[in-house]
Amino acid sequence: MKRKRRSPCPLSCTLDLVGDRWTLLVIRDMALGRSHFKEFSESPEKIATNILSDRLAKLVDAGLAERYPSVEFPGRDAYRLTDKGQSLLPVLKAIADWGLENIEGTRVGIKARKK
Repeated sequence: MKRKRRSPCPLSCTLDLVGDRWTLLVIRDMALGRSHFKEFSESPEKIATNILSDRLAKLVDAGLAERYPSVEFPGRDAYRLTDKGQSLLPVLKAIADWGLENIEGTRVGIKARKK
C-alpha cells in the first residue's frame, strides 16, 4: 500500500512511516524479543488492540517486519523485524539515549523477553 508523500524530504518520509506515538514502541518490543500480539499488548504503554493491529500491518506492509506462523502457539501469527527493520535499531538507541540524558525521570525499564 503506497501512501502519498507530503514531500521528498527523507525526514518527512521517515516520520510518515514511523513517527506516530506507537510504531517505534512496537519495533522496540520486537527488538526485545516480543513476537506475539498478546506480548505487544502487555507492554507498559498499553496500546489499544485496534491500533496495535494497524501498526503491525503497517510495519509488515513497509517491509520493516514480517509475519510468520508461530511455533509456540500453532494457528497464530508471530512477528519479527526484517533486516530493514533491524536497521532502525541504532536510531531507537539514539532516541532512548537522548531521553535518558535530557528528560528527567526517564530510565531503562522494559526487559528483553527470555528465550
